[in-house]
Amino acid sequence: MLKDKFGRTFPYIRLSITDVCNFKCGYCLPNGYQVDKKDNKKFLHLDEIKRLAKVFSKLGVSKIRLTGGEPTVRKDFFEIIKILKNDANINKVVITTNGYHLDEKAKMLVDSGLNGINISIDSLNRNIFEHVTGHDRLPEILKGIKILQELNFDKIKINAVLLSGINASEKDFNMWGEFIKKNKIDLRYIELMRTGDNLDYFNKYHISSKVFKDYLNKNKWIYQTFGKDAGPSLNYINPDFKGKFGIIAPYSKDFCRTCNRLRITSRGDLRLCLFGNTGINIRHLLQRDDQIKELQDLLFTQMKFKKESHYLELGETGLTKNLSTTGG
Repeated sequence: MLKDKFGRTFPYIRLSITDVCNFKCGYCLPNGYQVDKKDNKKFLHLDEIKRLAKVFSKLGVSKIRLTGGEPTVRKDFFEIIKILKNDANINKVVITTNGYHLDEKAKMLVDSGLNGINISIDSLNRNIFEHVTGHDRLPEILKGIKILQELNFDKIKINAVLLSGINASEKDFNMWGEFIKKNKIDLRYIELMRTGDNLDYFNKYHISSKVFKDYLNKNKWIYQTFGKDAGPSLNYINPDFKGKFGIIAPYSKDFCRTCNRLRITSRGDLRLCLFGNTGINIRHLLQRDDQIKELQDLLFTQMKFKKESHYLELGETGLTKNLSTTGG
């Protein structure tokens, strides 16, 4: 299994399959996706993804999250899920999506064998949702969630980026509380992270996740300890609610202590950390089946360079220009 010098193991890969996104979220792509005419590299194709997943499976990876950009914009999106599940024997295949046309895709997602879905919804207020994303699509997303539930698909999580003055008030928290009281859905607030090109936005809208933590403590939510497949979310439960609340606080002490994931960009770069300063392209080792040993050796070597922390609290954003390039 892949292991770094701090004893952390990595059974989880976040695989970006496209940089393209059809939303214009203020914290990520406020001007929408812009084609880089200087970059003529295409996104990883199916054969490369298959080889990549097979190698990681041999190295103990049991979970792959498909991200973007918006992963469902790829025409071969469902074929990718099939490859991961059937050809690479990945136990858990999950996605992070903005929910675009979720009402139309819900049944296909369930039929694909998908094991979980994270949906980005920054507010249950329709006007605020449109303000943040540039799209008035909240009703179709909520309809899609309802369809998923009707199909008995219950591995649903919702991510909301915590934004000062926009969705970080007690009123906003109560609105989500009413939602998860009736729905078996985990809602996680993610503290806004600074990236290479969002400094002004970060300075204007960043607020500590402590504001949400204080709300949870005030309302007697109970902290839930980490499970085997735990990610960075600090989860809270309430016996009167079907769903859970969670906090992803990248600026908190020891946030990286339980890191269990690596990232692959849509063009085949291995990123040891979302905010790391180094990355290495492994695409040249995804061209033939007889390159498996060479790729494994390279991955083991790279693990020696994984740092103990992202140092985001020091203002280091590394190679991450915006979150669409590495899937967040």
